[in-house]
Amino acid sequence: MSTASTRLPEGRYGRTSDERADRKLKIIGAVLAAALLGLVGWFGYYYVGQNEISAEVISFELGEKSVQVHLQVHKDAGTDGYCTVRSQAESGKVVGRGEFHFDGDATSIDKVVTLRTTSPGTTAELLGCHAD
Repeated sequence: MSTASTRLPEGRYGRTSDERADRKLKIIGAVLAAALLGLVGWFGYYYVGQNEISAEVISFELGEKSVQVHLQVHKDAGTDGYCTVRSQAESGKVVGRGEFHFDGDATSIDKVVTLRTTSPGTTAELLGCHAD
């Protein structure tokens, strides 16, 4: 039987095992959060800092067996690279896919390219650009 005189005051002689476990979980959570933040930062830097060529579709004109795509490309001077464009039919089936290369010292290129298709396409979608 425990009386008031034999019980130890709470918190007087160190932390309880529950408090130690909570502290360990907080430390582990902080370390994992810092690692995740570092990983996201690295991916962000790699995507923004290392991508030397980018583009956007300004417009496109549909044809029976091709799509005329107006691309605006931005790249570092002297960087060679390519952009991948695809076209889909109304059903969603891919009817054309092509890579268009850009090289030279120009940093901004405005170019109309022709994407050949197997049947009439309804879209012109830029999938991405990569440096060679």
